[in-house]
Amino acid sequence: MSWLAGDAAETTMPPGARLAALLDRPGILKAPGAHHALAGLLAKRAGFEALYLSGASLSASLGLADLGVMTLEELCFFVRSIARATALPLIVDADTGFGGTLNVVRAVRELEQAGAAAIQIEDQVLPKKCGHLSDKRLVSIEEMTAKVSAARHARRDLKIVARTDAAAVEGIEAALVRAKAYVAAGADIVFPEALAEADGFRRFAREVPAPLLANMTEFGRTPYFTAAEFESFGFKIVVWPVSSLRIAAKAMSELYAGLAEAGSAQSFLDRMQSRAELYDTIDYFAVEELDRSIAKSALPVEPPTG
Repeated sequence: MSWLAGDAAETTMPPGARLAALLDRPGILKAPGAHHALAGLLAKRAGFEALYLSGASLSASLGLADLGVMTLEELCFFVRSIARATALPLIVDADTGFGGTLNVVRAVRELEQAGAAAIQIEDQVLPKKCGHLSDKRLVSIEEMTAKVSAARHARRDLKIVARTDAAAVEGIEAALVRAKAYVAAGADIVFPEALAEADGFRRFAREVPAPLLANMTEFGRTPYFTAAEFESFGFKIVVWPVSSLRIAAKAMSELYAGLAEAGSAQSFLDRMQSRAELYDTIDYFAVEELDRSIAKSALPVEPPTG
């Protein structure tokens, strides 16, 4: 049911608590990337119970490079639209927290109010880079733990995901030291980015006392492990952050090329979601019925005569 036409009291448990309940179950939580509300609805229809909003994916959809230049207000708009459309717990990539500790406090408050279940903060220096690129620079452990502590202070129910990019910069030993410090500072979940071997994932699972998140991005440093393999390593969450955007962008690129050449999109009809399928996905007719039920015109009452 569309959030607009549905029951306002449909979900009473806070998003962070719903995410925690999913993590308490056996097995690994699969959270695909959803860069807008329609993508989130399609993922929900496929049976996913949580979603991930990637900074890289959202930045690209805005025509921006993933260098930390997206604003908090832009992020909150998409968090709000995805969370309310899907009612699924949403893990939100907030890059470096939009500044120092006070900026982290505001980001936590804003994102929690927008409907996020978890905020992800990384230990890079601005301008940050994709975790699978070279020449990343890290902030000190002290600076990152201060941000994690600030996030813990500011949150009500929101879960804190601490991402470390240290493995590709300083080595796995340093990454483990950082991860343990972030947990001690209050992180609920740890995200070791750009691990390149199965043994590295296994070691994190053995040594870090917190649920772990794996990033299964394409064209990066991490081999193409399955969700079942990540579960066997000891990880609790796996995300595919940019997959939906990559698929959509490739499809649109082919459409536009064909449209420019042929002057028609008819040859692409079998690759399109039909009008009926789209209306079903967004619950078009339920919203239309809501409009009919509450927006009936009434004749004015004429004043009495005499």
